[in-house]
Amino acid sequence: MKAEYAELVLLEQSLACAEGMGRPFSDRVGDVAEKTGGSILFDIRVDGDIQIQRFAAIGWGGGGTVVILMGKDGQLGIASIDEDNNHLVAELTAWNSLPMPEQVGVSYSGAAASLLAKLRKSGRWRDAR
Repeated sequence: MKAEYAELVLLEQSLACAEGMGRPFSDRVGDVAEKTGGSILFDIRVDGDIQIQRFAAIGWGGGGTVVILMGKDGQLGIASIDEDNNHLVAELTAWNSLPMPEQVGVSYSGAAASLLAKLRKSGRWRDAR
C-alpha cells in the first residue's frame, strides 16, 4: 500500500510543478519519504545505463520498499521491491551509509545494475509522471 502512496506524492509533485521547473530528484525523493512516513535508504547516480540516470529507495521498515527511478529524459518511474531483491537494496543501502571517503573505494555499480535488470525483467516498473 505504501507504494501507491509514493505514486500519489509523485503525481502531486508533477501537478504542482510551476512553469515547467522541476524540483531536484533528491528533493522529490525526500518529499515522498516524509509524506509517506518512510526513510530514504539510498539515492545514487547510475552510470552507463541507457535509460536511467538516478534511482533511490524508500523503506517503511516491515511495510515494504519502493525504488524511484529517474530516466535520462527526467521522467520518474516507481517499482515495488520484493523479498528476492532485498539483498541488493541492503547492499546499496550499506554503501550509501559509508562515510564519503570510504564510498570512493567501494563500487555499487554491480548491485545497481543487477537491481535495475531484475526490475526490468519483472515488469514491476511503472511510470509515475
